[in-house]
Amino acid sequence: MMRPLRRALILDCDGYETPLFSADGRHFAIRGNAYDNSVEVFEFPSLRRVLATPLGDPSPGYPYTQAWLDQMQSWSRHNIAFGSVPGGLWIATPAGALVEVDLETRQAVEHDVLAGSRLSALAATATGTLLVAGSGGDLLLLSVLSDSTQTCTTSKDISRAAATAFLETTAEVPEDGDDLETHLVLTDGTRTWEADDLATVTETSATDPTWLHIQAAINKAHVQSE
Repeated sequence: MMRPLRRALILDCDGYETPLFSADGRHFAIRGNAYDNSVEVFEFPSLRRVLATPLGDPSPGYPYTQAWLDQMQSWSRHNIAFGSVPGGLWIATPAGALVEVDLETRQAVEHDVLAGSRLSALAATATGTLLVAGSGGDLLLLSVLSDSTQTCTTSKDISRAAATAFLETTAEVPEDGDDLETHLVLTDGTRTWEADDLATVTETSATDPTWLHIQAAINKAHVQSE
């Protein structure tokens, strides 16, 4: 039987895609979200956030403009991939270009692939070859040259070691732990919260995540009703 683990990552809001791991398991990326186009990348097993960036213009807030809604829809929800180069993330854009992001240096390089055609999907094969789909029906396989000596076998060894290291830093939620949230140790990639911390928080700042604002408001309402 599979059991939830106590150590968990919490994101700002909702509407995120399935996390995507790199071949060596050292990073995972999450495409979001329901209210904005964004990409967040985390180290594994530390869960430290190493990249958080909007795609296109950030949300202007409600009520949304039609121009922003059109831009929101122009970005594919399946437009990120890890290639064969360790620490490298690829992002497909509506302008027909692939953006290569070095997660170590935070540098980005743009590569023209299908100029004038929206890139509608991006994925990577088991060997790191990029598979790109265009809105005009084009389908391309792109081989990325790399000086890395890392092979599929070594990537598996590295990812297995990362998973083992993660398991050593956490524990299973007890079988009788019906209230899951009381057992979780949460992180957003920059800060960590124990369950007791969240049960008492009533004040937040403008830079705090959306979910923490909601939790503080709920706690404050309970205090005022007592």
